[in-house]
Amino acid sequence: MKTTSTQRIAMALTAGAVLVAGLTACVPLVVGGAAAAGVGMVATDRRSSGAQVDDQAIELRGAARVREIANDNMYVSITSFNRQVLLTGTVGSEADKRRVEDVVRRVDNVRSVVNELVVGPPSTFQERSNDTFITGKVKASLLDAKDIFANSFKVVTERGTVYLLGIATRRETDRATDIARGVSGVTKVVRVVEIVSEAELQQQQQQQQQQSQPGGTGASGSSAPASRSNVPLPPMEPLAPVPSSSTPPAGGGVTTSPVR
Repeated sequence: MKTTSTQRIAMALTAGAVLVAGLTACVPLVVGGAAAAGVGMVATDRRSSGAQVDDQAIELRGAARVREIANDNMYVSITSFNRQVLLTGTVGSEADKRRVEDVVRRVDNVRSVVNELVVGPPSTFQERSNDTFITGKVKASLLDAKDIFANSFKVVTERGTVYLLGIATRRETDRATDIARGVSGVTKVVRVVEIVSEAELQQQQQQQQQQSQPGGTGASGSSAPASRSNVPLPPMEPLAPVPSSSTPPAGGGVTTSPVR
């Protein structure tokens, strides 16, 4: 219980800090937070160290490129996870929506883009504050769950829609979806998750443990190759729709799970 309480307090403080930042300045263009990840989070991340570095660079470079084409009607958030980019926010036209996706897609090491930008007016201060609060509640609920690893998922909220990004098994993804759907204020859950089998996950964890050991020595006794930040990855496997509770995938590995 001590560990859980400490985690919840830390999460609450983090959410509070983000909310305070939102009170002091309105930033039309936001990166997803990979660059702000702490050492502890990096150590428990299922992405390779190279992918984590790439995600930081993708968010920063993507933001810089969008600024070059930005206008008064663009309020874009860029979140990268395992080199897949999620675009959320609002733009003034379908043409702007396509332009943003096009410039982000050309950023080095981006393997796919999930464009969830909406054509319309920007969210209000109250909506942004509520989204921050919902994100904090979803993260805290994932931390409280005993049967999944909370750090497997990154949580993004836009106008009550919760986006789950991560590398997880189907069981973990379904469980995280159910948890997010049970949080008050959530209107929809969108899963942008790379599905791996239990065997693949175990193998991946063993490889990361071997590489983290001094000298990076693997089971064969040879030194493991250093993790690179530009290694191409295979396309993500999209989630199959859940019967009677989700719509067919919209492409790019996206599956929508409406709240019932």
